[in-house]
Amino acid sequence: MKIVLISTYELGRQPFGLASPAAWLRERGHGVTCLDLSREALNEQALREARLIAFYVPMHTATRLTLELLGPIRRIHPQAHLCAYGLYASLAAASFRAHGVNSLLGGEFEQALVDLAEHLEGLSASPQIHPLDTGISLARLRFRKPDRAGLPPLRSYAHLVLPNGEHRTAGYTEASRGCKHLCRHCPIVPVYNGVFRIVDRDIVLADVRQQVAAGAQHITFGDPDFFNGVGHAVPLVEALHREFPALTYDVTIKVEHLLQNIELLRILRQTGCLFIISAVESLDDVILQKLRKGHTRADFFRVVEECLRADLTLQPTFVPFTLWTTFENYLELLANLRRLNLIEAVAPIQLAIRLLIPEGSRLLELEEVRKSVGPFDSSALVYPWKNPNPALDRLAEEVQEIVAASEKRKRSRTATFEQIWQAANRAAGREIEEATMPILAARATVPYLNEPWYC
Repeated sequence: MKIVLISTYELGRQPFGLASPAAWLRERGHGVTCLDLSREALNEQALREARLIAFYVPMHTATRLTLELLGPIRRIHPQAHLCAYGLYASLAAASFRAHGVNSLLGGEFEQALVDLAEHLEGLSASPQIHPLDTGISLARLRFRKPDRAGLPPLRSYAHLVLPNGEHRTAGYTEASRGCKHLCRHCPIVPVYNGVFRIVDRDIVLADVRQQVAAGAQHITFGDPDFFNGVGHAVPLVEALHREFPALTYDVTIKVEHLLQNIELLRILRQTGCLFIISAVESLDDVILQKLRKGHTRADFFRVVEECLRADLTLQPTFVPFTLWTTFENYLELLANLRRLNLIEAVAPIQLAIRLLIPEGSRLLELEEVRKSVGPFDSSALVYPWKNPNPALDRLAEEVQEIVAASEKRKRSRTATFEQIWQAANRAAGREIEEATMPILAARATVPYLNEPWYC
């Protein structure tokens, strides 16, 4: 059977969420076309020939783009069976149903896609709601080596940028899925509910091996938290370094896991880790408690020190605009980034992000949140909210505009930060302090990936 797998957006990475199920489906003899619409045009001929068209929806942005695409694709091929799979398949179930999607596969999706394809082989030409559509699966799968054939080359995706200005081709893989933790704002939690699943080490190494052969010089591990399974993660990077001593990589690790495993920072550095992304979210202990992040502001400060001691770049990410944000804690966040010399380590978009409250969010456990949100917005896929101080919502919009303009004009992170600093002080009615560091940096002072959008 002919199948088309579509990714609309995956943070500038070659989509693992296409390559992995493609391997499973091709192993069963299906003809699979993978389309990454962030890098290539829609292949209408492939769509017209497909019996099954499946959309990978791992995040909010990808889901909204997919919903916009469903109408045009249905017009191209009215008889195709449409499926959404990935994290947001269940989180946005009502919206997908309203747009005519037939099957929704959340959680672990590879075997479910195979089951769906093989079931459809016996169906009539008119698609119906698929009886195997059970929503979320947390089955333990024996993964296959992802099949990346037909995807755009790695050089067309996000690159690693080094402080000396060198660009390196970057690949992407996953060593685990799901997460042990139950942070209230995280979209993983309503789907996995504290469960995480391991990808066998041999499979991960085989995937890295094929990407190195395709030109990768750096690998991003996309696990929600690389240290959910330390006993899996550390032997993996040690084996990786033995085979590819010149290969570098980056990982995502929670603050609390970094504190629990400080002795492992040295091993990460020795095996080629260039930087660690950590979802810090806020430097306000009250907000951190409401989000159930599992760390405090003091914990974050200690992690900064330990990463510096281990010669590892820490790249914190934030959700600075929440229902509880005030001018004081936003300005304090900026002041601490300056004090800790982290301005270049924080992508400017991280200073503009507003809290998302999707369907099923555990934030709705809080009565104050339930009282503050409006009715669910099926087009934006969120429960809308406003800050009690309207001036903060206006500041959030201004910061987003500053970041967008800076991206377009290729301003440095330092220059963008200074603009945000001035805008925040103006909005708070404070006298703007003189800049204490150069406004224009010649180039970045830390390694980073050049497509840093994390939502």
